Amino acid sequence: MSLNNLLSLDARLSEAIRLKNPETNRFKPFAAFFAHSGDSWFIEIALFIAWLCTRSSLHQMIALMAGAVVVLALLVLAIKFTIRRQRPAGDWGAIYRNTDPHSFPSGHAARTAMLAVLALGLGFHWLGIILLIWMLLVSLARVWMGVHYLSDIIAGIVLGAAFGVFMIFTAPWFYALLPWVFSDRSSLIAIK
Repeated sequence: MSLNNLLSLDARLSEAIRLKNPETNRFKPFAAFFAHSGDSWFIEIALFIAWLCTRSSLHQMIALMAGAVVVLALLVLAIKFTIRRQRPAGDWGAIYRNTDPHSFPSGHAARTAMLAVLALGLGFHWLGIILLIWMLLVSLARVWMGVHYLSDIIAGIVLGAAFGVFMIFTAPWFYALLPWVFSDRSSLIAIK
């Protein structure tokens, strides 16, 4: 099967999954909520608030997640501007279409997959399961709302999961390099 045939199949499958009549579809608010919930700035705000309110190993993991979101966003943008695959045609998601017209890979799918892998890999299984479910909803919503093709989502999930594994293995190095970021205030007071 040629690349053109694969891209054509991807476009047909994505169109079949996409919400029909989005303006009158009763699932649109649900899909729009999840499509936006994976935005990096929402995630960074939530992580910052959680970082302020947590201690110990959860505090460390949240700081690692916040840094990883930034680095992964840069990696995704570099790939997007190298490949330059245009988003599917549509009206919804003007902010994405205007600020980031490229769709491959999905940054939302990559971010949410990475967060789930980090939580699972660092021992927060309850959070990892919640994040896996959220990842699936965000990823599907991006196709439902017509801002990504199915292959963008799959590539994003693979990239995010791989980056999450990389971050798990390099976490001790980051903890040692930036102890003031990864240590909560109570442990820093105890060190003094």
